Amino acid sequence: MVRPSRGPGLLVLLTAGERVAELVLSRRHRRWALSRGGREFGRAHYPVMVAAHAALLAGCARRAWRGTTRSGWPVGSLVGATILAQSLRWWCIASLGRQWNTRVVVVPGATLVRRGPYRWWRHPNYAAVAIEGVTLPLSVGGVALAVLFSVVNGVLLVVRIRCENRALAVLVGAGPR
Repeated sequence: MVRPSRGPGLLVLLTAGERVAELVLSRRHRRWALSRGGREFGRAHYPVMVAAHAALLAGCARRAWRGTTRSGWPVGSLVGATILAQSLRWWCIASLGRQWNTRVVVVPGATLVRRGPYRWWRHPNYAAVAIEGVTLPLSVGGVALAVLFSVVNGVLLVVRIRCENRALAVLVGAGPR
């Protein structure tokens, strides 16, 4: 059935709220890490990453509030996948504890986290970002937005993951697995 739906718009609003909560927590964790001698890496790519995520949310919000979303099982599945991606993201945040940050800040001598999803792979948070970058815009009918964000995000993730791996190798002695 095709009819206008408010569910995806609410999901966009909740995702934006989640991002604000992330930024507040990240700022707190960054202060904690820097007070313990933490060193920040990758400052140059961070503003581009923030801009890409803000543009994704703005584009999704625009589509949702213009009434271009539809309901039905495909949208429900996309909303469900977006919620699962958020669950993975918060599992990553909980697993890293104070070491989690939206920036790349590493405390020298810190131990590499190997609990939660980090038992199985090194950058699970970026899987959540990639899933959300497709499912959130598709849930509001933004096919072009999903493709564009995925391409930009893919390039940013190459830069970001290399940066994180170098930072961990230098400061924690944990080279690539």
